[in-house]
Amino acid sequence: MIEIRGIRKTYPDGTEALRGVSHRFSEHVTCILGRNGAGKTTLIRILSTQLLPTSGAAVVNGYDVVSQPGRVRGIISSIPQEAKPSGIATPMEHCMMYLSARGMGLSEAERESRRALKALDLTEVMDKPADELSGGTKRKLFVAMALASRAEIIFLDEPTTGLDPISRLEVWSAIKKLKSQVILTTHYMEEAKVLSDEVVLVEGGRIITHGTVAQLLAPFKGKVRIEGDGGRYRLGGLSFSYVDKAKAKRFVGKNVTIKPVDLEDIFVTRGIKVED
Repeated sequence: MIEIRGIRKTYPDGTEALRGVSHRFSEHVTCILGRNGAGKTTLIRILSTQLLPTSGAAVVNGYDVVSQPGRVRGIISSIPQEAKPSGIATPMEHCMMYLSARGMGLSEAERESRRALKALDLTEVMDKPADELSGGTKRKLFVAMALASRAEIIFLDEPTTGLDPISRLEVWSAIKKLKSQVILTTHYMEEAKVLSDEVVLVEGGRIITHGTVAQLLAPFKGKVRIEGDGGRYRLGGLSFSYVDKAKAKRFVGKNVTIKPVDLEDIFVTRGIKVED
C-alpha cells in the first residue's frame, strides 16, 4: 500500500507541480491520468525516491520515502518515460544488468530474466541487439525488466507514449501480466480504461477525483455526448451537452456529433483540455 499525505512540490523557478496531494493507493493497477504538466511524473518521481517533496509525507509499504529511501528502493521497480535501451545490448543482457545492479546474484538473475522474457513473449528476440527491436518490443523489454525484479510495487511513467496502436496493445498485454502492484501514469483515456482497477485524475497539481471507471462515469449513466453549437459546456471552439440516449435520436440529421460518454468527459465537464 502507498499512502501520501499533503504532498507538495515547488521547483526552484516557482512552479507548483503538486499542491497538497493526499491519497491511498491500494489497488492492483492504478492509472494516474492527466494531461502533460498536471503533476503525474513529479508524483511518481517522489514515490520512487528520485525526487524530494517540498513538504508532506509519503509511505510505501510502511517505509517513508524521505527518511527510508533505501528500504523503498528495495521493494520497488521504476521505469521512467525517457528510458531507452542500449543499442548493442540484448534484452537478456538488459535484464541481467538491471537485476545485477539491484544486487541479485548472477545465476538467479539469469533464471528470473528468462522467466520474465518468456512471460512477455520476448524469448525469440532475447539475443537480438536492442536497436533491432520495434518500439513496442523495446517498451515490453522494460516491463520485462520490472517483472524480473520481483518488486512488490512497479512504477511505469507513460509507458506507451509515442507508440503506434499495435505496439501500445502489446505493452498493455505485458502490463496485464504483472502480478506486482502497478502505478502508471498516462494521458491516454483508453489506456486508463483498459488497464486500471482505479483511476486517479490529476490536474494542476491536485487530485480532482478518483475511483473505478464505472464510479467515475456513474454521473453520465444512460447519456451520450452531443457536440455542437449551444451546448452547456464549452471547450475551445466546441460546445458540449449530455442527453439521455433515448432523446439522442432527435439530434440525428442536425449539425452535431453524437458520441458515447468516456473518461475524457470528466475533463470536458471541468473545462480541462484533453490531450490528443
